[in-house]
Amino acid sequence: MQTEIGSPIQYYLVFENDFLNVNQLLDKQVTINFVGYQCLNCKKNKKIYRQGFCYDCFFEIPQAADWIMKPELSKAHLGIEDRDLEYEEKVQLKPHVVYLANSSNVKVGVTRKTQIPTRWIDQGAHEAIEIVEVPNRYLAGITEVALKDYVGDKTNWRTMLKNEIQDEDLVAWRDKLRQYIPEEAQQYFIESNTETNLEFPVLKFPKKLRTLNLTKTPEYTGVLKGIKGQYLIFDDDTVFNVRSNEGFVVTLRVS
Repeated sequence: MQTEIGSPIQYYLVFENDFLNVNQLLDKQVTINFVGYQCLNCKKNKKIYRQGFCYDCFFEIPQAADWIMKPELSKAHLGIEDRDLEYEEKVQLKPHVVYLANSSNVKVGVTRKTQIPTRWIDQGAHEAIEIVEVPNRYLAGITEVALKDYVGDKTNWRTMLKNEIQDEDLVAWRDKLRQYIPEEAQQYFIESNTETNLEFPVLKFPKKLRTLNLTKTPEYTGVLKGIKGQYLIFDDDTVFNVRSNEGFVVTLRVS
């Protein structure tokens, strides 16, 4: 889902020739039907392996290379190709931000500067702050690796969806972690910023989570009660991760 910052955040499903504001579906009955696959790269009806790609594409295209999930493996700044140097230079040699986000607990993460606050929204963070802004993905990656020794790097998605969260002083966290930033990235530390607070469109938070698996349950009907991160939350405590189902072709019916 694409998102737009606001109070609350606005969510959109974008189709080939139209789009849908998902917020307008709150308190409405929604039926999801799984009808097939479409790899995000080759567009073929092939079973999705990971990240919306079929098996062959996942192991061939630069959009699914290891440096995507592990920024510290980036080598474009050295002129070294992994799968496609032109693509890698286009993505890796852009300003990146290392940030703290509080979704279920305080965690450190990396994203391109242009993906803020989208990345925070996708993680379901109710507050976040930038720590450093560096000129390439490699520097962001080694900074994240260094900070992971002192702060988490994972979100507990169950805690996030249940809204069992506590506010944290992210400015204090930023200042406390400064000493652990690698020497190469110290000059990029952001000294004077404030945390961003995010409000999600949720009418009712789930208590006992049940995840919707389209391969096991190809048809599901429920009343939409909220949207947080990339999850749809339904009245029977079923949750559906839209991002995790990229490449799945579905029909939606609203009643």
